[in-house]
Amino acid sequence: MEFEIRLSGSVEIRVGGRAGPLGPTKSRAALAALAWDAGRSVSVDSLVHRIWDDHPPATARETLHTHISRVRRALRTADPDAPTITSRTNSYVLHVDPDRVDLRAYTSCVEQARALKGSDDDAALQLLERADAHRYGEPLAGISGSWPDHLRATVGETALIAAMTRAELLMNAGRFTEAVPVLAPLAPEHPVDEALVGLLAVALHGGGRTAEATKLLQRTRQRVIRDIGLDGGRRLHRIQEGILAGTPAGALYGQDPRRRPTARPGRPVPDNLPRDVPWIGRREELRRLTSALSEGGGESGAVVTVEGMGGVGKSALAVHCGHEVADRYPDGRCFVRLGGHSADRTAGAPDRALTTLLRVLGPEGKELPQDTEELTAMWRSLARDRRMLVILDDAVCSEQVRQLLPGTSPTAVVVTSRRRLTGLPGARSISLDVLPSDDAIALFERRLGTGGRSRAAEIADIVRVCGHLPLAVEIAASRLLARSSWTAADLLRQLTAGAGGLDELRDGERTLEHVFALSYRALNAEQQLVFRRISLHTGMEFGPHAVAALTGLPLAATERALEQLLTQHLLSEPAPHRFTLHDLLRTYARSLSAPEETESRAAMARLATFYMGAADRADRLVHPYRSRTSLDADDFITLPEINDVHAAEQWLLTESGNLSDTLGWISEHGSEHQLALCIHVLTGLLDMRGYLAITEPLLRRAVDHWAAVQDGGACARALLDLSLARSHRSRYEEAISAAREARRLARASGDSELEFECVNQMFIPLWQTGQYESAKSLQEQLLSSLSQTENILQIARSYNMLGVTHLHLSDIPSARNCFNSALTRFTQIDHERGIFSTLNNMAELATRTGDPKAAEQAYRKAIYLALRRSDRRELETLQMNLANALIDLGKTDEALTLSRHSLEFFRTVGDRRREAIALNRIGRAHRAAGRGEQAIPMHIAALALARRINAAGEVVDAAHDAALAHLDTGRTTQALAYAKESFQLSMRIGAHAEAARASRTLATLRTTTRVTAD
Repeated sequence: MEFEIRLSGSVEIRVGGRAGPLGPTKSRAALAALAWDAGRSVSVDSLVHRIWDDHPPATARETLHTHISRVRRALRTADPDAPTITSRTNSYVLHVDPDRVDLRAYTSCVEQARALKGSDDDAALQLLERADAHRYGEPLAGISGSWPDHLRATVGETALIAAMTRAELLMNAGRFTEAVPVLAPLAPEHPVDEALVGLLAVALHGGGRTAEATKLLQRTRQRVIRDIGLDGGRRLHRIQEGILAGTPAGALYGQDPRRRPTARPGRPVPDNLPRDVPWIGRREELRRLTSALSEGGGESGAVVTVEGMGGVGKSALAVHCGHEVADRYPDGRCFVRLGGHSADRTAGAPDRALTTLLRVLGPEGKELPQDTEELTAMWRSLARDRRMLVILDDAVCSEQVRQLLPGTSPTAVVVTSRRRLTGLPGARSISLDVLPSDDAIALFERRLGTGGRSRAAEIADIVRVCGHLPLAVEIAASRLLARSSWTAADLLRQLTAGAGGLDELRDGERTLEHVFALSYRALNAEQQLVFRRISLHTGMEFGPHAVAALTGLPLAATERALEQLLTQHLLSEPAPHRFTLHDLLRTYARSLSAPEETESRAAMARLATFYMGAADRADRLVHPYRSRTSLDADDFITLPEINDVHAAEQWLLTESGNLSDTLGWISEHGSEHQLALCIHVLTGLLDMRGYLAITEPLLRRAVDHWAAVQDGGACARALLDLSLARSHRSRYEEAISAAREARRLARASGDSELEFECVNQMFIPLWQTGQYESAKSLQEQLLSSLSQTENILQIARSYNMLGVTHLHLSDIPSARNCFNSALTRFTQIDHERGIFSTLNNMAELATRTGDPKAAEQAYRKAIYLALRRSDRRELETLQMNLANALIDLGKTDEALTLSRHSLEFFRTVGDRRREAIALNRIGRAHRAAGRGEQAIPMHIAALALARRINAAGEVVDAAHDAALAHLDTGRTTQALAYAKESFQLSMRIGAHAEAARASRTLATLRTTTRVTAD
């Protein structure tokens, strides 16, 4: 039956849900004092203090023994197999699993939930639910004293942490309304806790209860100032200011209030702003715009440009902002359509815009001049002492806007344009992108109303087809409203069937295609060609060399055209020299390319040739030891300058997605010859990215092609690529067979360097299957042959691999000699990857020989080397490995810092495997520092993550470390389970050293269990 010790509510021993007799209050206090430290020794002095405070009776020790005896009897009465209490030198130990003590289980679940927050929020919420199930009332109810009060305070702090963690998890998921009842009951108990109150205010704001949020913030700030006696509450003030500025929940930034001027008496206040609409999203952009306008004042008003592609909502943002800040501009709000993309080309003339401004201001009894300079002078004269807001909508260029600026005046100007406007003095620029998914959905639903004809999933798909472009979303919603018999599903089918998309985004009055066509017609012929061709690129991002290949234009002309497309917001540049095209613009551009089928096929062929040529150039620098099958030359393709290994690695990393798309295109449209060359070029990259195993069918096609055309050398290289893929899939015998066949072909063709590579490839599966003697013999034969050459790189690689076999065969002196020889040669030729690999092996050797200091030095050398590279992931991995060595050296603080930094990085980039390793490292550091309770949640979080992603090696390590941490804290049952898991999985994957480690831990645990039972 289930055994439990309850410390919340009345202190009880419960078996099968029933409470057993325990005796007087002091006996219950004795049980609580032991149970809180379950599995750990508690000194007699501590027990006396916990039961009697600082005024124990003269016979306290004898009386304590009496109470312990009563607790023992109560335990035996409740359950013959109940935990025991043993006495040690001046101390007692209650041998019970800490998770059988309700409050210990409660705090453990809360700590585990905190550790999982950010990596698995759903699991964290489940842990908090489990934690709640372990609380039954006030801790140690009916027991008074300083220690019970301290324990109650400790549990109370944990409860506060649990509530705030739960609220943060809910708010991360956008569930602000649900977070309010979690936090609200705690606010009266912690009236000056700024973190709690701030979180509650954000939750209220996010749930639409903004008035309550502002009242709470104001009330709490006053209390903070009154109770603390300082002008505190700055954090709350920032949140309050952010809420007042309309900042969305969770992303609040305060801004200082500014004095607002009053209107001058007797002066007419012009206001021709278009009607505002209920606002959705754009809170950050609105904050930036209002903030930029606030920076104006005095003699010179602010000038702010709002730029973006057609339909992105520039005018709507400017108009909404104008209504929001209307009281800042007592002298009027003016809206002027400049007509930069209007069918009426005279709309953008300065005279017309100036006339509109002057008519809005209404100079009484004055006839407007006809000359542009006189119009400008009159406008600036009228604006000189007025604080107005002027919105100049749809500007053509900076020169047009410059003539409309009010000069020295407190008047602020907001300019919207599809072009990037440069050269405006003192102007701040805000560039609009499409809406986030949630805001686009909200915009669609707001436009649609509450007709009840739509499901959330269908609406999400509709706004996705609309590319989250506000105008497209508006048009789609209007079209659905116009068809009373349609549901969202009907509209979605219309948008996705046949040509769909752009053709269907029309509502009778507006078409998105017309909006795009206005921008397209503003381009010259060369720019239009580039716009059409880039729509053929299947990747999310691309560089100028790829566009030059698509167009056939010189690189310089291509870059000029791209610059103009950027200026017109027909293209985006998310990173320097990396471009992307909005999905709807891509659809429009492809519709323009449809009549050019022959040219388009030729363009795609040139693009594939470009990517293969550039990838081959980069891969030769990154993997100089690979034997190569040469590409077919193409002198008409301009390749990027890639002159060193750092640039090569960065290029391959940046273009990996496009290279994968190129492989797919060649697989579908190219010849078998092109495919065989392509997969060979990309083998190194696919191996680096972990994708090589899934391309095995293409590798087999390459082998078949080279065999069919009887090219023995190329066939051998394809077999080597295939062997590597089979090794990654643990099909070791097939990998060995492919490498042996490659070696036979290499010998037949008389290519000794190719044969060397075949031997090295054969070595890998031999080593992975534990055939160390065979692997060693193979490398010794290779070294003998290499000694007749001057191939330093291959000799260094062979020494490094030979050292690995010696290490696994426990021949430490030979392993050390081999690694030293390898390192000397890799250093001689400055081969950084070889140096890094050898340093890792030397660190492993140092670990195996019990020299963590040497391991630390090897890792620090590798880190110094990695700092010169562009791969931050590699650097963070090295630092995480260094942390492991530092733990063995007792440098737990530095180990924690490194591991936490690595954890943050790997979470940011979404590397779940290394995130699990970092979590486990943090747990190891806590355990090494004697903080077993803090170690457990980190190991559990690491184990849960590793299991979820099927990272077997990380499961083995995390399970074993979890076993050790549970053993340290007296949880022998859980420790046994985790140690068994580590042992069984180690045996299954052939990790014999790890299996031996787990076996030793199991032996220790079984001995400990027997001793405890005795």
